[in-house]
Amino acid sequence: MKKINTQRYIYNFSMAIDAVIANRFRSFLTALGIIFGVGAVIAMLSIGKGAKKEIVDQMKYVGVNNIIITPKTDIDASQTEGDKTMTKKFSRGLTIADADAILDIIPTVKQVSPEVDYDVPVVYKDKSGNFKLCGIRKEFFDIFNLKIIEGTNFSDNQMIESTPVCIIGSNVKAKLFPDSEPIGMTIKCGGINLKVIGVIEKIASSSSGQDYGISNYNEGIYAPLLTILLRYKDRTAITSSSFSREETQRVGNNGISFYSTKGDELETNQLDKIVVNVENTDDIEKTSELLNRMMKRRHSDIDDFEITVPELLLKQEQRTKDIFNIVLGAIASISLIVGGIGIMNIMLASVTERTKEIGTRLAIGAKKKDIIFQFLSEATVISLIGGFIGIILGIIISKLITSFTGILTIVSIGSILISFGVSVTIGILFGYMPAKKAAYQNPVESLRYE
Repeated sequence: MKKINTQRYIYNFSMAIDAVIANRFRSFLTALGIIFGVGAVIAMLSIGKGAKKEIVDQMKYVGVNNIIITPKTDIDASQTEGDKTMTKKFSRGLTIADADAILDIIPTVKQVSPEVDYDVPVVYKDKSGNFKLCGIRKEFFDIFNLKIIEGTNFSDNQMIESTPVCIIGSNVKAKLFPDSEPIGMTIKCGGINLKVIGVIEKIASSSSGQDYGISNYNEGIYAPLLTILLRYKDRTAITSSSFSREETQRVGNNGISFYSTKGDELETNQLDKIVVNVENTDDIEKTSELLNRMMKRRHSDIDDFEITVPELLLKQEQRTKDIFNIVLGAIASISLIVGGIGIMNIMLASVTERTKEIGTRLAIGAKKKDIIFQFLSEATVISLIGGFIGIILGIIISKLITSFTGILTIVSIGSILISFGVSVTIGILFGYMPAKKAAYQNPVESLRYE
């Protein structure tokens, strides 16, 4: 078994270090390709990881098994038959009765959360602000995975008796109660007084969240649905301006809803949203189809509602971002390849310049593997230096992207190790050819080289 001559390898490596230091400017220029390549790869991977985290967070707060029903604002209420224009039957819009029917009829549905929203001015003592007043049922917090970190959820009696109570978001607490505890305090919301009984945890908001039915929960004031409809506003309730039209009143299990059977001037959408929570993920598509048929039947075949499956949209966005990040990563990786080619070119030039030095070493007893190790070490050291600087550059670029664009970036240990490992591998691969060329030179011809 051959004994490894450690001293010999240390000597060859020290000669490689001396050569890099002696030509430090050229070595730095050679490493630029690696520096920018590693920096770009780390930055691209950090963008991709940040985008993935945003999608995961959105999936968490939109609800994995949720389907969202919202009213359409522009509805074609007429249809043409031959030369005649026929007026369709009137639709009462999105109501509490729809929500109750969905829960009662469709077996795959676990929970239903009807919701109504209003932007209102809110006042507490000398503090004020504009926030979203939301009428909900207590299931809302379970469906959207929201934790009440202070106080309690609504009780059944508070829901049924339209008690003037509310649960507030973290931003509402910070604005109205910066130096005091909100539980038990009364705030004025758009003309009605509500007693605070709870505070929800702070949620990381996303700019694209509303596209999937995700509200900014931090800005919300949540009260029982009937409290908002009876104490604040019910868009479908009879008013003095609607006495000229024939009205019909419907009493549901969970409250009163009014709708018009004549005319189209009265606002018919009692709710802004119905969130349907499905028992199993596999049943989402089937449940969505059943909801569409059921809602059309209840709405006189008028397409005045829209059904959205946020999970499918988010998964589609995730796939799009993954493809985009792969393309960006591939483009960034090209600079690493270019950097490797630069190392090979410079090392080949270095071999030519140092032909006499190589010949002298071979003539006094250096082996071919010594020459290969020396030049291979030079290429690897340049790659290592470029890799280290590139890591620092990549972290700086990631931080700047977050600071100036607001795009979430996450630099992981994995991305650093991958980029650094690739840079070292490229240095070895592209340094081997010049090292081999140097080792296999004829010593006699090398000594004669001018």
